[in-house]
Amino acid sequence: MAEAHSAVAFSFTVTPDGYDVRINHEALKAVWESGVVSWKKRIGKLKNNIHNGVFPASLYSWLIVVTIVLAVQLVSYDPSFGFIQLIHLHIPYVNSASSSLLGLYISTIVFGTLIWIAKFLVLKYLLKLLLSYHKWIYEVHGRTSFTTKLWFTLIKLYGGRKPLLMSYQASIPKLPVPDLRSSVNNYLNSVQHLMPAEKYKEVETLADDFCKGVGKKFQRYLILKSWWATNYVSDWWEEYIYLRGRSPIMINSNYYGLDALLVHNTSVQAARAANLIYAMLMYRREVDREELRPILINNVVPLCSAQYERQFNTTRIPGIETDKLVHFKESNHITVYHKGRYFKVLIKHKQRFLKPAELEIIFQKILDDNSAPMEGEEHLAALTAGERIPWAKARQEYFNHGKNKTSLDAIEKAAFCVTFDTEPQEYDPKDPSKLDRYGKAMIHGKGYDRWFDKSFTFVVCSNGQIGFNAEHSWADAPVMAQLWEIAQDEQYKLGYDEKGHCLGTPECEPPHPIRLHWEIPTPCIDVIESSFQVATKLMNDLDLHIMMFTEFGKGFVKTCKVSPDAFIQAALQLTYYRMENKFCLTYESSMTRLFREGRTETVRSCTAEVCNFALALNEGKPKSECIKLLNKAAETHQKLYRDTMTGRGVDRHLFCLYVVSKYLDIESPFLSKALSEPWKLSTSQTPHQQTDRLDLNKYPDRICGGGGFGPVTDDGYGVSYIIAGEDTIFFHISCKVSCPHTDSHKFGATLKKSLCDMREMFSKN
Repeated sequence: MAEAHSAVAFSFTVTPDGYDVRINHEALKAVWESGVVSWKKRIGKLKNNIHNGVFPASLYSWLIVVTIVLAVQLVSYDPSFGFIQLIHLHIPYVNSASSSLLGLYISTIVFGTLIWIAKFLVLKYLLKLLLSYHKWIYEVHGRTSFTTKLWFTLIKLYGGRKPLLMSYQASIPKLPVPDLRSSVNNYLNSVQHLMPAEKYKEVETLADDFCKGVGKKFQRYLILKSWWATNYVSDWWEEYIYLRGRSPIMINSNYYGLDALLVHNTSVQAARAANLIYAMLMYRREVDREELRPILINNVVPLCSAQYERQFNTTRIPGIETDKLVHFKESNHITVYHKGRYFKVLIKHKQRFLKPAELEIIFQKILDDNSAPMEGEEHLAALTAGERIPWAKARQEYFNHGKNKTSLDAIEKAAFCVTFDTEPQEYDPKDPSKLDRYGKAMIHGKGYDRWFDKSFTFVVCSNGQIGFNAEHSWADAPVMAQLWEIAQDEQYKLGYDEKGHCLGTPECEPPHPIRLHWEIPTPCIDVIESSFQVATKLMNDLDLHIMMFTEFGKGFVKTCKVSPDAFIQAALQLTYYRMENKFCLTYESSMTRLFREGRTETVRSCTAEVCNFALALNEGKPKSECIKLLNKAAETHQKLYRDTMTGRGVDRHLFCLYVVSKYLDIESPFLSKALSEPWKLSTSQTPHQQTDRLDLNKYPDRICGGGGFGPVTDDGYGVSYIIAGEDTIFFHISCKVSCPHTDSHKFGATLKKSLCDMREMFSKN
């Protein structure tokens, strides 16, 4: 009640003796400071919008252009060929010599401004044209054509200076719709060697009928959409692949990330959390202010930055038919889960961010709190782990008013969620199973201790090791990997003292953590427990193995003059063949961020060439022949990868054609066939060192353990890998326990042998 009274800035009371006016100066000061901060943000946003609007030109160039035009005008030469005089005639002024001269100056400035506007529009269009050139990506390093050299020179000349995070957005080209026949032919090439001749002939006939028939109609609608929409794929991909899915997102959709495994900064749980959370909040501020540098390939070609916008303050809201993503413009708190209780933690005090030493005090209070969870509170997050429809109905019925709504708002409107685990996790070379348990703790935890709907949940283990669980619909893994990389690096600058606590001393009494309260009725508890049972079944069916491969890494593969990614993909195909005695349709994720709002595309990496290599090596063919086949497979793989990056992929095109067919209510046997084939091997490479902030040459032990995801099919594998250094590769292998012929540990052991056999292939003996 005292807090409520102090929150009132002004009160006016009429009494028998007159009136009584009371002013709370502290509250008025807080209101004033809040308003100042709000206006600073608006002004900062306006400045960024102006900067990005004229980019690659700058506001200083306006001054230069106007000054030159004025100077030329003053030497009695009209650079406008009469246009300045025309403007002058339409400016009202007093009919005197001084006013006429002033009017002439104003007219000259207006003309100079128009010239400058024309200049930055031309530059912006020219930059978009330059960024539409993609032949550079197909050229071999060291053998660059004259055209590409000229293109690089023009990009550097017209590409602008000191770009903000979103400066290039208006100049990044749209994703083009590939030619219909090309996409269908590429699809046929990707499956021909994986099908019996009779079945392939049937598919080929369906494909030909599609291209000659309804495919043309679908293509016209898609081209029309590409003209109108910023990206013809991304909105449908987000809606139909992610948000309309009614099955659990835990394991099936969400992915996870691990700590840097070779260094242990501190075992003080609250201190590690404080430094990392502070670093993440500073990263969020960089994103909000657009101070984060956009990623530039070769320090020249920008990638789309649209996905950063929803990294923080974002949650997925369940619905009956479809979920929706909700992003809040601002959030001044995080939520913390510990031992079944939820806490709201303010991250600011008097309009400044709390320092790590102050955050540590708050987190330690939570860790020392021994209060019991409220009824239904401990397993509450299981709702986000189970089926979507029961969660949507429960949210509408039980969390739409009162304490439950207030507490749920605190979670959903938080910058992100934090979980303090009560168990330790670590990498132990003497006990590899600990790394497997670490991965399972991050991908699903206990099934009720991660808020799976949040953009990401930051997990801090009892011994200070960390990880995260991320929801997938708002963005793809490289965006989270960049946050993770920068935050990990920043903690070293923040530092820890000899006892493992945060450096620095508190500058204020930090606000107490606010316990969230719930009134969960019995029917809702039944729904929670039902969702928890679904989550438990999913967790028990996950077979996850994390392998730290240290026999060799990027350094050795480079000596083979083979792309490291193509090398690993070849090893995965060899491994799958040795496991199953056959090859399968393989998904490898590639990015399309060279285009505006681009996300991912599929590299169909099980090519005929890589199959030939795997068969030759497995049959013991001569090393020279195997190397020749590997080089050919790598060339094919690199071309496919480059095709997907430059908008010539197959799968997103076919997917969008299928969506058009559903809107038009026209069945296509070819599309149904093409899109129903299972990806029994789903792979993805986690990017490392996306920025220059992480120096692995200087600190090689700071390599990240990467992250992973669940299997895509019931009888297949999910394999994520990160080339962590010159001599280390992490593999995250997942499959289902319920499938009798999949085994993640056996796959890992076979993969290790495949990699070593490929290394032996290059030996001189």
